Amino acid sequence: MNPAINPRQLKNPLVLLALGFGSGLAPKAPGTAGTLVAIPLYWSMRSLDIQLYALFVAVLFVLGVGLCAYAAKRLGVHDHPGIVFDEIVGFLIALFAVPFDWGMVVAGFILFRLFDALKPWPISWFDKNLHGGFGIMFDDVLAGIAAAAVLHAWLFWFAA
Repeated sequence: MNPAINPRQLKNPLVLLALGFGSGLAPKAPGTAGTLVAIPLYWSMRSLDIQLYALFVAVLFVLGVGLCAYAAKRLGVHDHPGIVFDEIVGFLIALFAVPFDWGMVVAGFILFRLFDALKPWPISWFDKNLHGGFGIMFDDVLAGIAAAAVLHAWLFWFAA
C-alpha cells in the first residue's frame, strides 16, 4: 500500500513530474505504471543519434537526482513508491543503443521491471546503502544497465 499523498501536492509541477504525471499514483505496481509512461518518450527519441540520446538521458538523470530528492522531502517519505521518475530514466537506459523494434521495447520493459523489482546484487546493495535523490535514481540506473546488457547480448548472439 502506498503512503497517502495529499492532493495539494499534485498541484506542484515538480512533484507531479516526479510522480510520472500521476502514473505513480496507481494503486498497484506504480513502478510498472511509471515505466509505461517512458514508452512514448522512448518512441519520440528513437531517431536521435546515440550521442544525443546519451546526453538527453544523462541530463534526465542529473535532473532526476534533484527532482526525486525534492519530491521525497515534500511527500515526507524517502523513495515513496509513487516517485517513478527514476523508472522513466531507467527504462530509457535499458533501451540505450537498441535498434527500435516493438519486440525489443517489450523485452526491455519486461527485463527492466524484473531487474528493478527483484533487485539482484549489486542493485540491492546500492538500493539499501545509497540515500537521497541519488539513491532513489541509482538503483534504477543499474536495473536499466542490466536490462540493456541482456538486450545487447541477445542482439549479439541471436540477431543476425
